[in-house]
Order: sequence, then C-alpha cells, then structure tokens
Amino acid sequence: MTDDILRVPGADLFYRTRGSGPLLLLVQGGGGDADGTDPIAVHLEARHTVLTYDRRGLSRSVLDDPDEVPSMDTHVDDMHRLLVFLTTEPVPMFGTSFGAFVGLELVSRHPAQVAVLVAHEPPLRQVLSEADLARFRALQTKMSEAAQRGESTDAFAVENGMDFDDREPGVEFGPSTEQGVANDLFFRTRDIPSLNRHQLDLGKLTAQHERIVPAVGATSSQAYAGRCAVELAVCLGVELVEFPGSHVGLSTHPRAFAAKLEQVLTG
Repeated sequence: MTDDILRVPGADLFYRTRGSGPLLLLVQGGGGDADGTDPIAVHLEARHTVLTYDRRGLSRSVLDDPDEVPSMDTHVDDMHRLLVFLTTEPVPMFGTSFGAFVGLELVSRHPAQVAVLVAHEPPLRQVLSEADLARFRALQTKMSEAAQRGESTDAFAVENGMDFDDREPGVEFGPSTEQGVANDLFFRTRDIPSLNRHQLDLGKLTAQHERIVPAVGATSSQAYAGRCAVELAVCLGVELVEFPGSHVGLSTHPRAFAAKLEQVLTG
C-alpha cells in the first residue's frame, strides 16, 4: 500500500494505491475519503492495483483556501489530473453516489480516460420524472416537519434508503470519528449545493453509453438515488445492474459487493 500527494490547483490531493494488476479507480460518495472503499478494496487488490483518493476538502486533501466551495468542474478536473499523472491507459472505474456523479461527468468530458464506469446510484435528479420528484419533495417535507418537532432523523439517509442493519455476517461499524464528522459536514454544506447546481450533458453521456453501467442496490431501487440509477439506464438505453444491499451496500455487504463488481468488470 502506497500513500502519496498530488499537487493540483488550489489543493493537495491525497491518493492511495494498493494491490497489483491493472489500475482500478474506486470513488466513495458522501463524506467518504480514500479509506471509505476499504471494505471492497481488500477483496479486489489481488487482481487490481486499486486507486482511491480523498476528494479535495476531505481528510488529507487540504485546500489552499479553507473556505473554498469546490464546484463539480473542480472535482472532475482533480480526477482527470490524477489519472493523467498515473496512467496513459483508460481505467475501469467504480463510483458510488456523489462519486458516481463525478465519474459520469468525467466520462462526458474525458471519455478516453475511462474504460468502463460502474455508476452506483448517482444522485442525478435531472433524469427523474415529475412524479418521482413530487414524491421525494413530499418526503423531504415530512422529514423537515419531523426535525421541527425535535424528532431525531437523518433525512439524507431516509431519502436514499440507507440500511446499515442489513449486512453480511461479521460486518461491524465503529463509532464516528472527529474527521468523519468534519467530512460529513463538508459534504452536506459544500458538495451537495455544488451538486444541486450542476447539470450533466445527457447527450454526451448517451454518446458514451457503452462505457457506462448504471447500478442500483437490491433494496434501494425505489429510494432517491436508486430511482436515478434506474432512470439513467433507461435514458442511456443500457442494462441496469443490481448490487447487494442498499445505497451503502459496499459497506454492509463488502464480500458480495466486490464479487459483483468483479463480475461486471470482467463481463
């Protein structure tokens, strides 16, 4: 396992490589950093050199300007520069949630860098129907009213159908850390607003449809990001692939999740 720093405009980008074989990029969602995909990375490193990194502003990827609100353009440029630095070959990539969204934009702008993108539940609201959008707006209102009543609930987790109780035997989760809390705050207050302002070019994505594999959790296809994955597959005219677990399946079902990813990549 090797940790290093790549200097990019406005930040130091932390990245990690592990294992041996062809390069495989894994990109976590939410406030997840380079460690966030460890549950599946340990099952993939025998056949791949697994590349992970901290998005700028998270953990070890330190911003020059601590108050920066990174745009989606900046996140994509960081990923582009990291791949340019490490390889001249197209790379297979797995991204989940926010990471899948960034991956889709990378395919749109730099298709030659991506051999295939497995896009697990990208929060791509622009592909949703008005009925779906109305349903999720109603859920958000319900969650907001519950919060106003003082009821403790994580609206983001509910909306995306996150289920941490359904998990493989032996999977345990430790207590939250100070860094994890800081990453989650950064994601919710800076990355989510940038995401909501950004529109993907669906025409460019459709032109690259053979590089894209939309994926959904087995138990979260009717939740927000799950519905986005379903509709993305329809929009691109490609097959939707089902992965174990929910929106957080890579953490709750790491062995089965990694096996499914390997199957998709070799297929």
